[in-house]
Amino acid sequence: MSRIYEALQKAESERKLDQHEPRASEQQIDLEPLTQTAVAEAEYESPVAAPPAAERSSRYVAPVATAPAVANGTLDLSKIVRRPWSPSFSQLPALLQRGPAVEQFRSLRSRIFELRDVSPLKSILISSGMPQEGKSFVSVNLALSLARHKNSKVLLIDGDMRRYTTHQLLGCESQPGLADYLGGKVGIVEIMQRAEDMPVTDATKQQPTLPNLTFIAGGNGGDKAADLSGSPRFGDLIRQASPYFDWIIVDSSPVLPVSDAVNLARSCDGVLLVARGGVTKFPIAQRAQSELKASKILGFVLNAVHEAPLIGSYYGYDAKSE
Repeated sequence: MSRIYEALQKAESERKLDQHEPRASEQQIDLEPLTQTAVAEAEYESPVAAPPAAERSSRYVAPVATAPAVANGTLDLSKIVRRPWSPSFSQLPALLQRGPAVEQFRSLRSRIFELRDVSPLKSILISSGMPQEGKSFVSVNLALSLARHKNSKVLLIDGDMRRYTTHQLLGCESQPGLADYLGGKVGIVEIMQRAEDMPVTDATKQQPTLPNLTFIAGGNGGDKAADLSGSPRFGDLIRQASPYFDWIIVDSSPVLPVSDAVNLARSCDGVLLVARGGVTKFPIAQRAQSELKASKILGFVLNAVHEAPLIGSYYGYDAKSE
């Protein structure tokens, strides 16, 4: 984590030494941290509007009340609904067989396995200091990378009930979701979904599948998101789902604009913070870490960094399999 801090400090120093006239895209980045945070807070606290009823898919059918998915504290995962997904493969490098991006997620995955050798680690919350730093991108691709490793079973949860976007990367429905469960409207299994098996055609046979991944969308928490994130039902969800999965990845709201991530982090084994290369300022990273001081911070993930091609790829070492 200290290496990431050094990188952020170096970037901060370089910005201060740069004397050229800032471009329009740079002016927003160079705002004072407190001003930038205040703007983000005002924007982020405005909840996303629920999709119109006419736009929601008619495929979802409410669970039959006479067939409970939970009995005696156990979950009946056979009742998880399968839905058609249309993943945004261009945003999911973890599904590729080779390339710099997929190797970076494999390296992150290996590091997480090393951390689990030291202390118990299954549920990981991923957040950032501010919006637009890539936390959802990292969450989904890390979950997919873990799911492709030795057929691990992974539960991915969109814990951002204000501006839920994880479902867009997977190309699936956003409701029912976490907000509905935390509000007591539905049970755990009713908010879980998996991808339908796609028929093999010339158009699909070359596309990777989404193996061993179970997804819980964000739902629409609206202006109740802060209260919902503090519900003890989230801890119950993690405890009840834990025996059925090897990993649980929670994509959450950014830390500084709202308190949702801090509330959810209390029920997770560890926290990964995402910083965006060339954008995240060092004071923002410090404040994000401070807000989560009551939780176990596993480290920082530096996102959107342009690097030279991997040396190993020249010799053909970029693996074709997991």
